[in-house]
Amino acid sequence: MLQIRTPHLDQPDPLGLPPYAEEIHGVHAGRVTLRAFANTGNWMLATEWQPSMRRAWRYRGLVAGAVWRELRAQSMGSLLGLAWLVLQPAAMVALYTLVFAKVMGARLPGTSTGGFDYSVYLCAGLLPWQWWADGVQRLQGVFVRHANLLKKAAFPRLTLVAVELGVSTVQFALVAGVFLLFWLTSGTPKGWAALAALPALAVQLALMAGLGVLLGVLHVFFRDVGQALGVGLVFWFWLTPIVYPLQVLPAWAQGWVLLNPMTTLVQFYQAALYDGRWPAANEWWRLVAVATLALGLLALAWKLYRSRAAEMVDEL
Repeated sequence: MLQIRTPHLDQPDPLGLPPYAEEIHGVHAGRVTLRAFANTGNWMLATEWQPSMRRAWRYRGLVAGAVWRELRAQSMGSLLGLAWLVLQPAAMVALYTLVFAKVMGARLPGTSTGGFDYSVYLCAGLLPWQWWADGVQRLQGVFVRHANLLKKAAFPRLTLVAVELGVSTVQFALVAGVFLLFWLTSGTPKGWAALAALPALAVQLALMAGLGVLLGVLHVFFRDVGQALGVGLVFWFWLTPIVYPLQVLPAWAQGWVLLNPMTTLVQFYQAALYDGRWPAANEWWRLVAVATLALGLLALAWKLYRSRAAEMVDEL
């Protein structure tokens, strides 16, 4: 059992950490050492990073509490509360459906009416995209946003990543639950093929974590990363076949769009939830390629984070 005194922490921090660091269990696994930093007068906890994931797992209660507090803070003072988390994406889907399926007369191949068909097609790609964009943007700013906490409190920094991913994922789960109720009442094909969306969601989560943490570390040293990401996501959205079928593009453009990893994921969701079919063999192989990319980004982000962790605190 180990307690670290941080005398300058007079107010509770955003994650709910007490003025004294929480008890650290199983310290022998991390070969814990204490170092005194003369420039702050605080005691900080220094460990080797080998057991980082296990140490972060011990903070799962803290992560769950921080996720709940963040969700409550977003709706604090409003009459509808957490319902806004569902109403905002629903309004966007309704707007896109009106513009593309009604005003512009957009129709999907093989369908005679826009109606609910297009809404299901749109939701199958748009809702996971919103989860993707929100998660990546949260993670790219996670270290800068919690700079004071990183300097003052001793805890595994991976818990910050877990909190941001948790908030984004819970928001997506709420919206997805409403969509599933709508999907069940629509006229689109339904069956066990809908389960094919689950591995694609897992791959998307890994891809989000890898790219987000990588950008988060770079954002500490290059503050233009956040602005560039916002612009890049706008172009990325329209280069992903979400509001339009891939078949409407010229053949040469389809080849380039297929290189987009989000195209593979979105087409998985559309196949499972709109077409009601299991993805073809080539689509599964493309998902494997995206999963490999996600693992590569995770490894690169972890290596960059470990090599720059000390410099990050100084830079912040």
